[in-house]
Amino acid sequence: MRKILEIEDLHTYFHRQDSDPVRAVEGVTFSLYEGEILGLVGESACGKSVTALSVMKLLPEEAEIVKGRILFSGRDIVPLPENDMRGIRGKGISMVFQEPKAALNPLWTIGFQVAESVTAHKKGLSSKQTRQEVLSLLEKVELLPAEIKADEYPHRLSGGEAQRAMIAIALASHPSLLIADEPTTSLDVTIENQIVDLFRRLKNEEKFSFIFITHDLSLCAELADRIAVMYAGKIVEVISASEIMENALHPYTKALVSSLPQNKKGKGRFSVISGNVPEPDNKPKGCYFHPRCGLKSEICLNGYPKFVEVSPGHGVSCYNV
Repeated sequence: MRKILEIEDLHTYFHRQDSDPVRAVEGVTFSLYEGEILGLVGESACGKSVTALSVMKLLPEEAEIVKGRILFSGRDIVPLPENDMRGIRGKGISMVFQEPKAALNPLWTIGFQVAESVTAHKKGLSSKQTRQEVLSLLEKVELLPAEIKADEYPHRLSGGEAQRAMIAIALASHPSLLIADEPTTSLDVTIENQIVDLFRRLKNEEKFSFIFITHDLSLCAELADRIAVMYAGKIVEVISASEIMENALHPYTKALVSSLPQNKKGKGRFSVISGNVPEPDNKPKGCYFHPRCGLKSEICLNGYPKFVEVSPGHGVSCYNV
């Protein structure tokens, strides 16, 4: 299969006055194949969203990609000027953000905001044709009845409906790569499952590649083809979604699997991972996970372990594998 996205040794830092930069993303490397769903999993503050914003080149002013390449359809987009990136965003790469009501403009109707995305990428449409395209997109994402929802303002929508509207905006340009940054975080379980089913259907119908960012490993394993596990700004394991529950190798991935409710056996407390993800500006020496790892040894303190492919498609960064 053709690689649609290749991230090679990506380093994204946040600069601060009179202090060392914050290393939010360090040496991230992974690929996404055409038609594939890749899950990017990890706790909050692991660098998942910063990785996505790096791909979109929508970083805040204090952040900078200091090293690495991001190849989209074989073209390195890191050195591209903003004018060139505007031609890639939307038509090539679209993103669904985790807070839909914050991303939607409260002053404009849903139909107007979807229409903006439609007309930005389809020139010469009449107002009638634009309206038809908007209604078609709302029907596609099951925001129904489309004629009524198009004329609603964001505050009139539920969280799930607002997320469907954001998905419609992202799909308006028919992108070849869709990035969804924790799109189900604020939704209840029933609506969450509906949104996941919607993504699955749309991916098959629209034929786009998909990066699904989440802290919910079980949800990711249900949707994705492969999963990249991220910790403290680094990818610690890449594994097939069908194998992660039984064949995970990194202690962090194993701990995430063990903490899932469905893996609780009998009565008692759920398994938990002691400690917290280190602050980006205060990472431990050696392997970043060693303060929370039950398998740590002297070698874990000496340097960060290399990422090694242990079998086709399965790579891990750990001294104990």
